[in-house]
Amino acid sequence: MGHVRVLAKFRNPADPSVSIEMELLVDTGSTYTWLRRDRLERLGIRPVGLRRFRTIEGRVVERPVGEAVVECLGERATTVVVFGEPGDAEVLGVHALEGLGLEVDPTTGELRKSEAILAL
Repeated sequence: MGHVRVLAKFRNPADPSVSIEMELLVDTGSTYTWLRRDRLERLGIRPVGLRRFRTIEGRVVERPVGEAVVECLGERATTVVVFGEPGDAEVLGVHALEGLGLEVDPTTGELRKSEAILAL
């Protein structure tokens, strides 16, 4: 299928006057969105907790997490963001995708709006 890349904008929920827009790899294997610490700090986003993650290499790392507003394909949602360190990839994760109501089209390999969100 290849790599899915998307243009996304991020803001601080407490101060939406500052934003950054960037192209990110969509990673359906990553629960959360990972952005470099300096980008999140530029937006004034502060950590609200610390989480442990298992990397693709099998290592366990701890990273601070916070909250950001993400906008993509005309949709907007609040999502969890991980404060990435040097060497960490910057990706748009599944939590953000689901919050935005977006999915990867398995036929075209592109991001699209979900026809319907699953519910019970």
